[in-house]
Amino acid sequence: MNLKHRILVATAACILSTTAALAQSNGSNSPYSRFGMGLVNDQSQGPNRSMGGIGQGLRNGARVNMLNPASYSATDSLSFIFDIGMGLQRNRLTQNGAHQSVNNTTFDYVNAAFRLMPKLGMSVGFMPYTSIGYTFSQDFEVMHDDVSNQTITQEQTYTGSGGLRQAYLGVGWMPLKNLSIGANVGFLWGDVDHGVTQSFAEDGKSNTTYYGGLITVYSADLRTWKADIGLQYSIPLNKEDELTLGATVGLGHKISGEATMLRISLNADTIVRSTNNAFQLPMTYSVGATWKHKQKWTVGADFTLEQWANCVAPHIESNSDDANEARYVATKGSYSNRFRINAGAEYIPDRYGRSYLQRINYRFGAYFSTPYLKINGQDGPKEFGLTAGVGLPVNFWHSRSQVNFGVQWARRNASAAGMINENILRINLGVTFNEAWFMKWKID
Repeated sequence: MNLKHRILVATAACILSTTAALAQSNGSNSPYSRFGMGLVNDQSQGPNRSMGGIGQGLRNGARVNMLNPASYSATDSLSFIFDIGMGLQRNRLTQNGAHQSVNNTTFDYVNAAFRLMPKLGMSVGFMPYTSIGYTFSQDFEVMHDDVSNQTITQEQTYTGSGGLRQAYLGVGWMPLKNLSIGANVGFLWGDVDHGVTQSFAEDGKSNTTYYGGLITVYSADLRTWKADIGLQYSIPLNKEDELTLGATVGLGHKISGEATMLRISLNADTIVRSTNNAFQLPMTYSVGATWKHKQKWTVGADFTLEQWANCVAPHIESNSDDANEARYVATKGSYSNRFRINAGAEYIPDRYGRSYLQRINYRFGAYFSTPYLKINGQDGPKEFGLTAGVGLPVNFWHSRSQVNFGVQWARRNASAAGMINENILRINLGVTFNEAWFMKWKID
C-alpha cells in the first residue's frame, strides 16, 4: 500500500468513526461545566489514562500517543494503528448533606497512526476538547408579604450544553539518533450555551403578574486552530534500561468569533449584547520522563502548566442600576493557572510468554490537578484521581491488537463552603487495532 493510500485509509477510518460518535451525547453532567468553555477533557488515549494520564516520555511503536507528537516517529513501518475509546461515567454530587447521582456515556477519541517513511510517522484523529452539560436549580426566600401573608420565593434554573471538539493531523520526525520532534495542528470548533431562568412564586405557586421573571442566555459559536509542538530524547542507560525525556508546548491565542448575551424580561424589554474575541486558548507547557526496564516495566511522570490566568472570558459589566446600560465585555480575571501532575506505570510479565495472563498489560497511576475556573471570585474544585486498567491481547499469538479496559476514580473537592463536591467513577473502554497491513509477502 503506497503513501497516498495509507493517508486515505487513515482519514476515512477517522471520519467514519467520528461521524458515528457525534451522534451520541457527550455531556459532562457536572455543574462546574457551567463556567468558561466547560470542563477540559483528558486528551490522552486509553492506555495512557490507565497510567494516570502520562504521555510526555512515552514511545511505543504499537500505540498512538497524542500527548506528545514527537512519539509518532516510533511508529512501526509495517503497521497501521487505529485506536478508539469511549467512557461510562457515574457522578455523585453532594452539597450541604444533600446528594444526587447522574450517569452518562462519552465518546473519548479516535486516532490512527502509520509511518510515512523511515524516521517519519503521522497521526490523524478526533477528540472532544471541552464538555458542557448540566441542569440544576436553586430556591431561596426573597421576602414575606405581610398584606397577603404569603412567602415570596425565587427559583433560578441553570442549563447548559455544548463544548469544543478538535480534529488534528500530526507528524513526528527523528532527525538525529535518539532525538525526535513533532507537531499536532488541528481545527477546534463548537458551541458554548449557558442559560439562567429566574422565576418567582407565592407559597409555591408561580406568580408572573406581580413579579417579573427573567431569562438570560449566553452563547457563542467558536472556530479556531490549535497547535502543539513536541520533543523527545531517549537516553540508553544500559542494555536493559532506557530513559526518555519529553516536552510539549501548546500555542495560546485569542479565538475569533462573537459571544452574545440575550436577556428577556417577562415585564420589560429584551436586551441583546455581544462582544468579539471573547474566549482564548492558554499557552501550555508540559514536561515528563519515562523509564523502561527490559520489556516488562514502564514508569513515568508528567508535569503540566496551563496559563489560563492570561486568558479573557466574557462577563456582564455595569456601572448603573439600569439594566439597559449593562455591557458584555471580554476581560481577564475569570480563570486561574492550572497545574497537573500525572504519574503511572505499566507492567507486562512476559510479552512473548506461553501463558495468556503473562501477556496482559497491567496499568495503574494517579494524578492531581488544580482548577482553571474561578467561581464568584473563588477558585474552583481541585481534582485528585486514581486509575488502573489492563490491555488484553485480542488473541494468544499476537498481542499488538488489544482491548483496553480501565477504571478511574476521581474526587473534585470544593474550595469554599456551599460549593458542590463530586465523586466520579468512570469506566474507560477502547480498542487498539494494530495489524501488519503494509507487509510485502514473498513466495519462493
